[in-house]
Amino acid sequence: MGMFSQLAQGVDWSSMGQMILRIAAVLLCLVIHEVSHGLAAYHLGDPTAKQSHRLSLNPLRHLDPFGLIMMIAVGFGWAKPVPVDPRYFKKPKQGMAITALAGPASNFVLAYVSTIIYSMLFAVAQVKGESTGLSLALTFFSLLISLNIGLGIFNLIPFPPLDGSKVLAMFLPDRWYGRWMQLERYGMIVLMAALWFGLLDGFLMAARNLVLNAMLNGANFAYLGMLSLLTR
Repeated sequence: MGMFSQLAQGVDWSSMGQMILRIAAVLLCLVIHEVSHGLAAYHLGDPTAKQSHRLSLNPLRHLDPFGLIMMIAVGFGWAKPVPVDPRYFKKPKQGMAITALAGPASNFVLAYVSTIIYSMLFAVAQVKGESTGLSLALTFFSLLISLNIGLGIFNLIPFPPLDGSKVLAMFLPDRWYGRWMQLERYGMIVLMAALWFGLLDGFLMAARNLVLNAMLNGANFAYLGMLSLLTR
């Protein structure tokens, strides 16, 4: 028992707890993002994602190992692309754009809902004091806010294979569309290099801060409402 006791005392449980919360938040962000792609395609008539079991909430069906590591390490990353067959869409280019937008849109919705919950919990902490459980909840929702905003913004970059490229492709002439989509096989290499050398850091951080401030302002009603309720 003495050896195990010493081992337990040597573990930084606080850091481990933070990492567990971060991984849980990352998995939720990525799964919601990918399932939203699949659901959008399915409602537009494409059953490919459903047939490939990509409408599942099981994280193992969606994870890309390197993309997961990037999400955990820097807050920007990706999952395995959901298979989509545009031949099922009545308007293929528009269908691809809507399917692509569904992922980032789901992240922004989840980020805003998390911001509202965080604001209410923050008001509780100010009035009642911060317990261990409340502290963990605040940490988890702050991670959800930051990671969802980061994932949404990163995927809206109009460069293949990110979602923003498919939105941009909707406005391209048909003769350019095929060539643009072919860039997907090389685009991720370029993006990984850009992230590795920090070429996108300035833009991504500025965009994330802009969206974060907008969401905090938009959720201020929840903070004030909870504060008013608790101080009556």
